[in-house]
Amino acid sequence: MEVRIRQGRKKDSEAFARFHRVVCDEPFDEGGSDTGMTPSELMLAALGCCAMHFAAEYLRTRNLAPDNVELRVYGQKGDQPARLNEIGIEVDAPGLSNRAREGLMKAVEGCVLHRTLLNPPRVKITMATSVVEGPAPARRAGLVT
Repeated sequence: MEVRIRQGRKKDSEAFARFHRVVCDEPFDEGGSDTGMTPSELMLAALGCCAMHFAAEYLRTRNLAPDNVELRVYGQKGDQPARLNEIGIEVDAPGLSNRAREGLMKAVEGCVLHRTLLNPPRVKITMATSVVEGPAPARRAGLVT
């Protein structure tokens, strides 16, 4: 799996995966153009879409309609270091029996991204290209002797 990211014009950025493009931006009141979800909202959306996939698969295999199921995913921003310090998923599934509701909750908990957040992976940050060392910019321009 790979996603490539490019900076946009202001505070927006674009993510590309296979043939798909997603735009992230900041709201107007934070200096953005509000052309897309914030990165944090996109993360919550990804978690919710993953959970919905697992919920729908559970329901379909039991010949139950996933049409009325809705998930609400929320996040609470933390202080230092800046992060989401609480994430929640609320499952709304009217009309299901208690047994189906219990199974649905287990299916949602089985979502790959939910399990990833519970058991975080190592995150490696590397520089893709090397820098060629040379004279300081001011010296190259002949401004400093």
